[in-house]
Amino acid sequence: MRTPARIKDWLTDAELAAWLDDAPDKGAYQKRLAIWLTHVGGLHAERVAELLHVSKQAVWLWVGQYNRQGPKGLARTGRGGRRWGFLTWAEEAALLGRLSAGAVSGQWLSVRQIRAELTAAIGREVSLAYVYRLLRRHGWRKLAPRPRHVRARAEAPAEFKKNSPPFSPKR
Repeated sequence: MRTPARIKDWLTDAELAAWLDDAPDKGAYQKRLAIWLTHVGGLHAERVAELLHVSKQAVWLWVGQYNRQGPKGLARTGRGGRRWGFLTWAEEAALLGRLSAGAVSGQWLSVRQIRAELTAAIGREVSLAYVYRLLRRHGWRKLAPRPRHVRARAEAPAEFKKNSPPFSPKR
């Protein structure tokens, strides 16, 4: 079996225990506990992974990050999220705010119109998929006119069908 990982002496044992107790959330605590168990307990990565219910690759990754960068190596942000964009969130919200004024007043607003506005604001052509993702990011959804009037009587269509003459096409 592989020997337990060696943890660099970035912190003393007391500082390591205090660092473990000061974890801001569960994920950070789990990472710090993996370092502490490896350093103080002398446990193998497989055993640490088993105790913390994570993969052994995750434990080796955390140990490597800690050994290279110290405690700040484990404080990195996640890999997900929006890495680039033509406009910032606030700029997108402002653009959609200008367009929503017309939509609220009852004007039709199509994706092609929004795309034209975006192209003018950005200064380059954007795809329809970009527009749809932008609308989804800001919580917009497709709205259409109601199929019937709000104040319409529910029995009116039944009355019409009952009292109207039968329809027979001329041949």
